[in-house]
Amino acid sequence: MSPPRKSNRSPESESKESSAEQKRIPGRTQATDQDQEWQADVARLSFQEARTALELSLGQLQAADLEVEAMAGHYRRALTYLEHCESVLTQVEQEVIEWDQDRPAPSRTKP
Repeated sequence: MSPPRKSNRSPESESKESSAEQKRIPGRTQATDQDQEWQADVARLSFQEARTALELSLGQLQAADLEVEAMAGHYRRALTYLEHCESVLTQVEQEVIEWDQDRPAPSRTKP
């Protein structure tokens, strides 16, 4: 087996070529637009909705009849739902911390 050949092209030219190649693939830009729309929809979900969607995605990943080609898509969706849930939890945690700091300490007097 021969070693891989090194390219004489600069990383910039390779990047431009891969971008051009992606544009030539039919449906590639449409899929990207759909992904962006879908991710925007996920960002509007409540924590509970995203958690339910995550559980459904994980269930699909565990299905015995899942086609190998579909795994990556299910995995990406599950990861997006998980990241959204974590983001919501982090935001709520920060709000609680700020609220707790603004609240005066209760006086501890005995009756």
